[in-house]
Amino acid sequence: MKTKIKLLVALAAITIGTSANATIATVFDGITAGVSSFSTTVNNAGGTESVDVWTNISNGVSINRTDYTITQNDGGVGTVTTYHDMSGKAIVINPAGGGSNPRTDPMDYFNSGISFTFTSAVNAIGFEVGDWATCCFAPTTELFISFDDGAPILVASATTGSDGRFPSQFNPNNLVTDIFVAAFDDTGDFTKVSFWGNGLGEYLVAGGQVRYALLNQGSLPGGVPEPASLALFGLGILGLGFARRRKIN
Repeated sequence: MKTKIKLLVALAAITIGTSANATIATVFDGITAGVSSFSTTVNNAGGTESVDVWTNISNGVSINRTDYTITQNDGGVGTVTTYHDMSGKAIVINPAGGGSNPRTDPMDYFNSGISFTFTSAVNAIGFEVGDWATCCFAPTTELFISFDDGAPILVASATTGSDGRFPSQFNPNNLVTDIFVAAFDDTGDFTKVSFWGNGLGEYLVAGGQVRYALLNQGSLPGGVPEPASLALFGLGILGLGFARRRKIN
């Protein structure tokens, strides 16, 4: 038996430009717990959550949904598949690219991911990811989200396979490689969200269910008062620094 310490939900505040209340939050957990964290954050910020489960989706260069369109960052055809206990279908986004090792520039791998282009602005999004952190750490495998082609936000990082295993949403007694990741940025309103990974050699999928919302600017708790540096500040809200001990065979 071994014991792992897992950071479930990371929340950090950062000052961007002259904004006095620039907050970025991320979620990384199993699907059930991750969805709960996302919904709680949206509700506490006074937002209204939309949910799109990918039960009816097909391959395409441009995959149209009710409120958004999905495209591959490299302009190719999106390949739709099913994976384990995810809520719906998913798109294959196997990491590809180059760069140094350890991987210091997330943008080297951007083209292997996908982008969501919304008809109306959002600044909160979450979705399911499958088969992440099963190999290819070198020394870490990471997942990123960006809003409107802005700076990449690190939403998950793993150094071993156990970092990416959580209870199944359908059978909590089973540990599976299905996770839920999300990002919030109340510094503005955005119409494009991109997602990708850098674990070269991994099989990686994303989708299942997509949750999104538009929050009022500055509505997330823990804004950094001016003048603040660009360093990340720890916040207790949503459990930064909160770790859960999990025993994994």
